[in-house]
Parts: sequence; structure tokens; C-alpha cells
Amino acid sequence: MKLKEIAEMAGGKIVGDETLEVVGVRGVEDASSGHVTYLAGKQYLEALKQSKASAVLVEAVVDLDMTQIVVPNPALAFAKLLAFFHPQKRSKPGVDSRAVIGDNVRLGKNVTLSPFVCLGDNVVLGDNCVLYPGVFVGDDCVIGDDCLFYSNVTLYPETRVGNHVVLHSGAVIGADGFGYTLDEAGRHFKIPQIGTVKLEDHVEVGANSCIDRANLGVTLVREGTKIDNLVQIGHNCAIGPHSIIVSQAGIAGSCQLGSYVVIGGQVGIADHLKIGDKAMLMSQAGVARDVPDGAIEGGSPSLPRKEYGRLVALSHKLPEMAKRIKELEKRLDEIEK
Repeated sequence: MKLKEIAEMAGGKIVGDETLEVVGVRGVEDASSGHVTYLAGKQYLEALKQSKASAVLVEAVVDLDMTQIVVPNPALAFAKLLAFFHPQKRSKPGVDSRAVIGDNVRLGKNVTLSPFVCLGDNVVLGDNCVLYPGVFVGDDCVIGDDCLFYSNVTLYPETRVGNHVVLHSGAVIGADGFGYTLDEAGRHFKIPQIGTVKLEDHVEVGANSCIDRANLGVTLVREGTKIDNLVQIGHNCAIGPHSIIVSQAGIAGSCQLGSYVVIGGQVGIADHLKIGDKAMLMSQAGVARDVPDGAIEGGSPSLPRKEYGRLVALSHKLPEMAKRIKELEKRLDEIEK
């Protein structure tokens, strides 16, 4: 297709040859003639100058002998073009004879149930859903339209899932929250977890991540939130809309996250805390208190970014400072003698 069509699709303006023929999109280093790439930041400009791409998506015109498409957000435009050139393949609709379907199950239109899918009683499955082999959906679950569950996803009973939800392999939604109390003999007595989990529209949950059902009420993940692999979300949490939670993060029970929150990798959040709107927690932060709106924190226990930065800078000087202190102590000792 012509570059002019690509520019219209990306919502950009061409600076250069709009008659170029485009065969696909690739990264700066992998692109060759006929490919469109994008400039992710000025630090990649030198690599772009060596690229064999025919055209590049940029936020503003750069000094470069290459046809450019100026767009407000090159990364977003590139992602849309990737989706166009590489559409996701969809399994053929139908119910495999090896799927197990319980009583009073309602299936929507164009549903795909692969081998060894198991649906419990009273399950509701919306239109255009695809369930890959080994998916288990417990009794009384309700699933919306256009959902995609990869192999070995598990939904415990009474889980609620909205539309356009993606669950990657091994995700477990609705397992019991971790709740115990001591009995008269000092043994751990399990507190029944009788709540549910609700995932709203356009939520995506990564491989082997777990979201626990509430003790009472609901564990809620709001619209558009994206959860990476190996994430743990405890019972009765409420995760705000359009948030990002990166791999190996752990959120203890009854936490409330605002909208557009970003949780870095290996972050740990103690129970019953509130994380404000648009807050950002840096990788490996250990959060033991509420975080206000818009704050950026790091370290364990977490501190505001500037304080954390000063602490890190100071920590690098500790060996030298320790040596100087020993020398001063030795001199002081000699003076006292």
C-alpha cells in the first residue's frame, strides 16, 4: 500500500515522498526498504540514521534524509500500524467435543471452546469469546463479550468478567483470600472467603497472576487496567481504572488504588493502604503508608522520589565515609592519649 494511506491511517502528515510503497512496519534496526519505523526518542536518532527503513514516524521533523510522517504520538501510531499489518489470528468458532459443559450454561454467538475446556453449572459466556485448551470456569461465572482466555486459565465460582478481557495462561481469578485467625488451641482457623472478583471491560491479566476473591464483598479491577505476569492482588482490593501493575508486584488485602496508577516490578504494598490517582511506585519499592495523588516514590520503606534519590546517592559514599570516620576516630584517640 502507498505511504499516503499509511499516513491517513496514523493521522499524520507526510514530509517527503508520499508515493512510497509500504510492505510493513519494523523496529529501527530491523527495518529494510518498504518498512515504516518510528523514533521512540532522541537517543535513537543515530540508530535511525543507519536504518534502511523507507519512512519513519516522528513527533516533529528531524534532520534526516528519510521520508517522515509527523504524528502527535509516534509510539501509538506505530502500535496501530502493527495491529493492522499483524492482526491477531482467531480460532475457528465452535464447541469441541472434548469440552465439558455443565447444566444451564448459556453460550453467546461465535464462541470457541477448545479441547478440555470445562464450564461449570449456570455459566454465562458472551459473544465471540475464545477459550483455549484447559480453561476452567467455575459455577455461576458470568463472562462478557469478546473475551480471550489462554490455556489453563482458572476462574473460581461466581467470578464476574466484563467485555474484551484477556487472561493469559495460568492466571487464577477468584482463589480464596489469605485470611486466618487463631482458635482456642492456637491453631490457624480459616476465615471463609465468600466474596467474589469482578474484572471490568478491557482488563488484561498476565500469565500466572492471581487475583483473590474477597472475604466479603468484591475484589475489583476497574476498566482498562493492565496486569503483568506473576502479580498477586489480595482479597478486597479495589484497583482503579487504566492502571499498570508490572511483573512480580504484590498488593496485600484491602488496598485501594486510584486511576492511572503505575506499579513497578517487584513492588510490595502493605494491606489497607490507599494509593492516589496517577501515583507511581518505582521498582522494588516497599510501601507501608498511603501514597498521595501524583506522587512518585521509591525505596523500602518508600520515600518521595527526591528524598529517595538523595538517599541512594549518599549510600554510594558510605564506604568512603566509613573509612574517614575510622581515621578520625584513630586521630582523636591519639590526641586524647
